[in-house]
Amino acid sequence: MTTPADIPASDPRKDSLIEYPSRFPIKVMGAKVDGFVHAIVELARRHDPSFDASTIELRDSRAGNYLGVTITITATSREQLDDLYRALSSHPMVKVVL
Repeated sequence: MTTPADIPASDPRKDSLIEYPSRFPIKVMGAKVDGFVHAIVELARRHDPSFDASTIELRDSRAGNYLGVTITITATSREQLDDLYRALSSHPMVKVVL
């Protein structure tokens, strides 16, 4: 296992609090409409081909108008996470990404 002391100062992982690869949960909220969960799964698979859709957690909002979707991907780099966050945030069905 690589420890922080083993990583050269010039390596971008030195600034990260995340050790790669690791399981990384992402919460996505959007209107409760047909196709929302499928769209999130497709984006997750684009950025993590090993993504397992059976691990998704769903939670309705109090009034039932919105749906919270928690996906857990295998994060392999900061770039991968940034790209996935950008893709999720810019999707027209998504309201919030945490």
